[in-house]
Amino acid sequence: MRAASRSRGTAGRGQGTPARGGGGGGARSSGGAVERRRSRAGAHPAMAAPTAVQRLFEACREVFSGPEASAGAVPPPPGVERIKSVLDSITAADVSLTPNMSYFRRGTPKITYLHLYECKDFSIGIFCLPPRGVIPLHNHPGMTVFSKLLFGALYVKSYDWAEASQDSADVQLQGLRIAKVKADGILNAPCETSVLYPEDGGNLHCFTAQTACAVLDVLGPPYDDGSGRHCQYYNVSSSAPSAGDSKPLPGSDGYAWLKESEQPKDFHLVGSTYMGPRILDKEFP
Repeated sequence: MRAASRSRGTAGRGQGTPARGGGGGGARSSGGAVERRRSRAGAHPAMAAPTAVQRLFEACREVFSGPEASAGAVPPPPGVERIKSVLDSITAADVSLTPNMSYFRRGTPKITYLHLYECKDFSIGIFCLPPRGVIPLHNHPGMTVFSKLLFGALYVKSYDWAEASQDSADVQLQGLRIAKVKADGILNAPCETSVLYPEDGGNLHCFTAQTACAVLDVLGPPYDDGSGRHCQYYNVSSSAPSAGDSKPLPGSDGYAWLKESEQPKDFHLVGSTYMGPRILDKEFP
């Protein structure tokens, strides 16, 4: 999801991540949780055990930005498992969140995004949803996304584009595409981290909080309009295309027609300062 952040300018970037915090370049410190330090030769400070968010950052940096990483490519299975295993071990306490914080008050009409880190290769942030809070249906073009529900009960509906032919001129004119349902149910914390990919895993999804929910997200790479990773919202069409030559859905309940839409006017995404343990982004000369 995009930072739903800074104002998600996407479900992430404010239109620009339903998952996210920022745009593209180096790590951001404003409103985030990043400290930059340069190591000095001969300095050997006492080493404390890394925090959970530090371990997550280091795993993401190695997988998405390391010497063996390919810019914008889906990480290999060992890399996916490494990030997933770190996320699976993280709790709300590790990021200093509790359900009684102001972000999660019933009746609050907005979703809050806490920005932890972002560079051109990946971003880390937390979506805070009050009860009944909704992140509308949106996509993650060319992205691998990890989502860890830290607490709460979250209804998730996700889709992947169907492989069925969608080349009908009439269907294209109406702006409709066939999508196959990937998930349709409620996640209850604690649960395993979910992973979606550019072409699989539920690349288009929407969230509805049944209770106060916090979702820790990793996006690789982040939304970036200039690189073709624009956060697009969708509506589920209530009827099939009207054209006579349009092809029927490959199945019945497992498919839906989706149509591009603007960011819903009732979707309010705001950014706030992350107050948990900070990420140390070490730079070496």
